Order: sequence, then structure tokens, then C-alpha cells
Amino acid sequence: MQLVFSDAQYWEDFLPLTFTRPVAEMRCGILTFSERWQKILENNEISFFTEAYLQKKFPEPEKKESLFLVTNFLPSENVIQQIKDLKQGEALVYEDELIAAKINMDGFSLHQIEKMTDIKEELVFFKKPTDLFTYNQKAIDFDFDLLTKDRVSQELSSTNGFLGNKKDLFIEEGAQIEFSTINTKTGKIYIGKNAEVMEGCNLRGPIALCEESKFNLGAKIYGATTIGPHSKVGGEVSNIIIFGYSNKGHDGFIGNSVIGQWCNFGADSNSSNMKNNYGNVRLWNYRTKSFEDTGLQFAGLIMGDHSKTAINTQLNTGTVVGVASNIFKEGFPPNHVENFSWGGFKGDEKFKLDKAYEVAERAMARRKVVLTDEDKAILKYIFDTY
Repeated sequence: MQLVFSDAQYWEDFLPLTFTRPVAEMRCGILTFSERWQKILENNEISFFTEAYLQKKFPEPEKKESLFLVTNFLPSENVIQQIKDLKQGEALVYEDELIAAKINMDGFSLHQIEKMTDIKEELVFFKKPTDLFTYNQKAIDFDFDLLTKDRVSQELSSTNGFLGNKKDLFIEEGAQIEFSTINTKTGKIYIGKNAEVMEGCNLRGPIALCEESKFNLGAKIYGATTIGPHSKVGGEVSNIIIFGYSNKGHDGFIGNSVIGQWCNFGADSNSSNMKNNYGNVRLWNYRTKSFEDTGLQFAGLIMGDHSKTAINTQLNTGTVVGVASNIFKEGFPPNHVENFSWGGFKGDEKFKLDKAYEVAERAMARRKVVLTDEDKAILKYIFDTY
């Protein structure tokens, strides 16, 4: 049976992170939402119910019996069982929203649903970009247990210093850690396959360093932090998520932030995560086209895919950067940097689309990934529409 991962009403709320992907393809914890549900339900037959311009890359559902699922929450064991037990025409509802249903995607309609059951228990639900880093510890804990159950970790090399309980550290095959300090007293630490923690790093959990990623020499990593696959991180970070294939390889600080794929930070780039007056941080909201109060004292940077900063870039608290933006001018850029900005400031010319393709192709080739025609079509749609 195919799994149909739905954006529901959340796609616009997660912009700019979802300009280039469905909600299910965002990463939080160790896994993406899609990967998590495939693992939970032991099913890799997936499709997506998302924006029309994304469907060529992220296949739309076939017209057959399906499990329709909103993915952006962490389920309890009880809810997982309720989902597995659904019969044709039955659905689960949480806070008046349908989150799972057994239906036929041939002529999908709510009229197919004959029975709805309310979930009464409180779930961890991700509704906006800041929720990703706010609840990242819960997601790391969930994924750690999901991925490591009944498995044995690689041994930690004796060159390292260690604090905490060894059961809260899991090192996948091929990972390397030497002459660093590892502290699981504050949270679990997961080191992915063929990942590397270079000498002199200080890791304070909860942390997930995913497959083929690296912490560069002397990095200082505070949880809850997730570094997605094929990324490099140096300097100091605290409570950030990198979706993958991005580099923050040099000194500089980023905290309470979410970074997309194929991003790069020039040396000594810094992002503030707290205002000088200790007030709540406001972030640009693409739905309301205005700055909205997050209710958070700590909120740094939300950055869409393929965006870059030059050396010594300084970003204000609560900065939102769109897709394929290049920030390189002197001074603090505004708190909302538009898609394809060439410079980073309001009124700057747009980064030419053909040049954006060239940069993306070069960056992706370094990781042996090809910029496909589907990728180009997505970037063109964003360039023309937003």
C-alpha cells in the first residue's frame, strides 16, 4: 500500500524551507519526516500531496488504496498502532485536523471517510520553522530510539574524553572520532555512517551528525543540534538544524536556526540569536507578508536552499533568507532577504537564473549530485513567481 505524505495546510507556513520541497522532506531530529514514517510503518512506497510545481520531482499519488498521512508530528506508540489498525474509510483527527486516513486516491474525497476518531493525547506537532529547532531534542530522542533499538554501537576510541552514559551514544559503521570530548549528560548523541568528528571538537548533546558529515577541527557543538548528511560544520553552533549538503566550515556562530540544502557560509559569518533588549524575536511570515512575533527569546536564522554568505557576514537576530540568495555587501542585511537576491539588500538586482543554475551545478558536483531538469524547473518557478 502506498503512503501518501500530505502537506495539509502547512506548506506556506514553512517557507522558505518548503519552496524547494514538500513538508515531509524537511529534516528534524536525525531523519526527515518522510524517512521517519517509512521506518515506523516499514513501507518505502511513497508519494506526495504537495504544490503542483514540486510534483515532477516528488511523485504524486497513484490512484489506488493508500494511507494518507500528515507527517509533521511525533507519534506515540498508541497513535502508531491506531494508524496501523485503520480500516478502509477510517481516519484519525487531531485538534480538528485530519492527520491519517485509509482511503482510495482514485477520486480522493473526504466523503470516502465513514468514521473519524479523535486523538486525545498531546502530540509534538511542528507547525512553523522555529518548531523544528524548538522541539529538536524530542525529535532526536525519538529517532535515536527508532534507529538504534536492538543494535550495537561502534566503540568510542580511547583517545576521546567522555561524560555521561554510553547507552546515549551511538556510532554508526565507518564513523571516526578522535581526541575530542563527548558529553551525553545533557542529551543523546548520534554519529552517522562514515561521519567524522575531527580532533579537538567539543560535543554536548543532544546532537545528530548524519551520514558522511563532518565536524571540523575544534568545533564547539551545543544541542539540540542536527547536521544533515554530507555537510561540514566548524566554529560554534547551538540548537541548529542543517537539512544536508551545506557548509558552515569556519569560525563564527549560528544558534537557534534552520538551514536548508546547498548553503554555504563564508569564514567568520555570524548570526545573532538574541536581541540586545532580550525581547521576543519577530520573523518574516510568507503567508501574512509581515513580521510576526515568534514568542521566542532565542531565534536566529531561517535560510532556504542554495543561499550563500560572504566572509565576515553579520546577520541580525531573526533573519529569514530565501532561496538562491547571495549575501556579500557591507553592513547588516535586512531581516528578510528575498529569493535570488544578488547582494542581500532590498532593491538589489536579482541573481540571474542561468548563473544560479551554474553555481548550483558546481556546488552539487562537489558532492557528486546532479542538478536535474526537475530541479531547474523548481528554481525557475520560484524565480518567476515569488
